[in-house]
Order: sequence, then C-alpha cells, then structure tokens
Amino acid sequence: MAGNGVFAEILDGEVFKYYADGEWKKSSSGKSVAIINPTTRKTQYKVQACSQEEVNKVMDSAKSAQKLWAKTPLWKRAELLHKAAAILKEHKAPIAESLVKEIAKPAKDAVTEVVRSGDLVSYCAEEGVRILGEGKFLVSDSFPGNERTKYCLTSKIPLGVILAIPPFNYPVNLAVSKIAPALIAGNSIVLKPPTQGAVSALHMVHCFHLAGFPKGLINCVTGKGSEIGDFLTMHPGVNCISFTGGDTGIAISKKAGMIPLQMELGGKDACIVLEDADLDLVAGNIIKGGFSYSGQRCTAVKVVLVMESVADALVEKVKAKVAKLSVGAPENDCDITPVVSESSANFIEGLVMDAKEKGATFCQEYKREGNLIWPLLLDNVRPDMRIAWEEPFGPVLPLIRINSIEEGIHHCNASNFGLQGCVFTKDINKAIMIGDAMETGTVQINSAPAGGPDHFPFQGIKDSGIGSQGITNSINMMTKIKTTVINLPSPSYTMG
Repeated sequence: MAGNGVFAEILDGEVFKYYADGEWKKSSSGKSVAIINPTTRKTQYKVQACSQEEVNKVMDSAKSAQKLWAKTPLWKRAELLHKAAAILKEHKAPIAESLVKEIAKPAKDAVTEVVRSGDLVSYCAEEGVRILGEGKFLVSDSFPGNERTKYCLTSKIPLGVILAIPPFNYPVNLAVSKIAPALIAGNSIVLKPPTQGAVSALHMVHCFHLAGFPKGLINCVTGKGSEIGDFLTMHPGVNCISFTGGDTGIAISKKAGMIPLQMELGGKDACIVLEDADLDLVAGNIIKGGFSYSGQRCTAVKVVLVMESVADALVEKVKAKVAKLSVGAPENDCDITPVVSESSANFIEGLVMDAKEKGATFCQEYKREGNLIWPLLLDNVRPDMRIAWEEPFGPVLPLIRINSIEEGIHHCNASNFGLQGCVFTKDINKAIMIGDAMETGTVQINSAPAGGPDHFPFQGIKDSGIGSQGITNSINMMTKIKTTVINLPSPSYTMG
C-alpha cells in the first residue's frame, strides 16, 4: 500500500512529505495540495505546498551536494544507480497503486511503467560509464598552418543543478528519464513532479533515498505551480531544465535565460495510410496508438489521414476493434479509463461538440460519465474542425479522407506540432520519401508512434520541443565539453 512499509516515513498523517537534503520534511507553509482521483473525483492524496524559501534552501543544498558528487568515481555513481533500479522494481506494487489512483492508469500498465523505469535507470548507468569514460585527443597539426605544438584533451563535465519537470501521464518513467542521466553525469537534481502523479514520484524518489545517494543530491519539491512554478524555472541556481508537458514549456523557454533546455511539449501525430497498406495492421496500430491509456500520450495517434479508396474498409475495421475495448475503472485493467481531470474531459468534449456541429460522422455514440469518456472515432473530419488540429489528449480520434500523398503530407506539416508521425504502406520507397517529407522529430514506418525503447532518440520540432531525449542524448545534453590544451615548447612527432 502507498505510504506504508518502507514508505511509511514519507507520509505525515494525511499529507505526503517533500524530500530535501536527504530527509523527508513537512513544509513550514502548513498548507497542502489535494490530488483528485480521476475515477472517484474525490481527494485521494495530499502533498506539501512548499514555499519559495524552501525552494531556495533546496537549491543551496543541491548546489553543495553536486560539487562533491562530481568528484565521486564514475563506477560508484553507476553502482548506486543500479541499486536504486533494483529497489524501484522490488517496490513496484505500491508505486503502481499510486499511479492507478492518482492518474487512473490501468493496473497492468502502471506496473509496466515502474519496471520500465527501473530498466531505464540500469541502462543509463551502463551507458553513462561508456560515454563519460571516453574523451578526445586532438593535435594541432591537423589544422592548416599549425605545427604539432598543442595537445588538446576534451572531456564531458556536469552542468550543475538540473531542474526536472515530468508530466502527469508518465510521472515515474519521465522523471527517471531525467534523473538517471543527470546523476550519472555528475549533476544534482531538483524534481518538481506534476500534482497528479506527485505521490507516485515521491515513492520513486524514496527508492533513490534507500539506495544511499548523498544528502542534498536528489530533491523533490511539491506545491502549487502558481506559487513555486516560475520561481523554480527562473531560479538562478538552476543550470539546466528538462521539461515534458504542454504549452507551459513555451512560457518556460521564454523566461529561462542562458541555460540548456530539454523540452518535449506534445504533438498532433499524424498517421498516413496509403492504398497498399495492410489494413488489419493499420487498424491494430490505430487502436494501440490512438486509444491506449485513453489517448493521454504525447505520441498517441492524433489524426488519421487515409486515402479515400481504402477509407471505408479501414473505418469498418477500426470500428470493430473499438467495440471490443473495455471501458471502466483502472483497477479493473480496462482499456479506456477516466481522463486525468474534469477540465480535461470538458476540453475533449468541446472538441467533440465542435466536430458534431460542423458535420463530422460519429462512428460511435458520444458517451461521457464524469471524467470517463467512451472511445470515439470521428470520420469525415475536415480542416475547419478544431479536432483536426488541436491535441485532445483523450480517447477521441479524427479521421480525414485524402486524395493524394501530397494532401496527407501537407496536413501533417501544416500543424504547429512536429513530434512524431507514421506512414503505412508496403512500398518502402514511398515510405522513405513520405517520412523524409514529414516535418516531425520521428517517423514510424508501419507502426504507431511511440516514445520508446527509452534509449532511442526522442525529439520534436516546432512547438513540440527543444533538444532531444533518449538516454544517450540526455547524458550528452546534461554535460558540457571541458578542454585542456597542453602547449609544447617545440613541435613533437611520435615515433619520429
């Protein structure tokens, strides 16, 4: 159970503590933030509402701890990460339970997220030893006009304090995808989890605490974005921000100043279906890509662009699969569970009603109970409908019929998003040409978009983000190059 057993010390009465300087603490503000269960729509948990003064103290301890951590041998950093990964997987049950209750993630998917997160931490430890254990050696006479009088040694050094802000939909996995690269590279971490997902993140942080990391190296502050959000992202003690989420990221990027940013800000991932595509394969991937975790994924299929000649056949196949999706509580492992909040459900409903008013074909009856929205495929969607462009983040999928490949590419590229896209065809030459033309960070050929495996590069263009994630890219992004030049009194040539 959440907050019990080895996790008992993170809970004080009804309120979960925050983590700073190696200790679980209560906020001096005396205030808390409620976490609403999306299924019951009642308060499930409460977390501390940290103050700006407490954020200042966290930043100071993170800065001090980082100086010592950077001197810790690389193999020792990796050893501690492996230990944390093992503890995380050992205690997957209470963390998964938190995910079910605070973000309505289906039970089996919640367990998978925790196990996947442990695997990510271990892989990151190994990859970090390889990447950071190597440097470059350059000699000056490789550039015109120079004698061999300079030896240049380059290595990767940590940035300092990393501010990590994960989203509600993967509050454990997308937190460790920031924490593990930062730590192996010699940085310290200040984690600001999403409100919905904060308790899962606090349990995850306790696993790192149990692994024995130095005090002050890992910190987790909870609270209201209105009080500590800008204060955190604009704090002079922050040396890098890794953020995953929505439009907030654009505002952060404008305020952050001269520090490295790693951001993934959502998508409107297009699925282009050609005449020769395997429609059974397409339908299966549309269901997986469009409706898993109720469509609350940045890499969910968000719009289907299908050639008119095969549209009717594809719609029938998708409708048959939608009818088999189970709808209900996450505890029952249903395919479609309540979306994260009432405001999200209202936004999704607004997109659906707009499509209805403008003549979209409803392949199923629109049905909603509280935050629970039944899966819905909208056929004959046109570009003048909001759903054609806006990201619903729910189990509603628009289908647009196209008459040419160029029309599909144009719609994909007209979006302000550019995270991922996919194309289904048996013609590999067409697949490559379409993929090259799609303005997205990743193109999947004959598969739905996905954010993993976690060591693959993961990036968006346009409003979908800055920089690239994935274990290797994150390690490189959370370091900077340090150069040492040895100046010789006279040219030196080995084996002379």
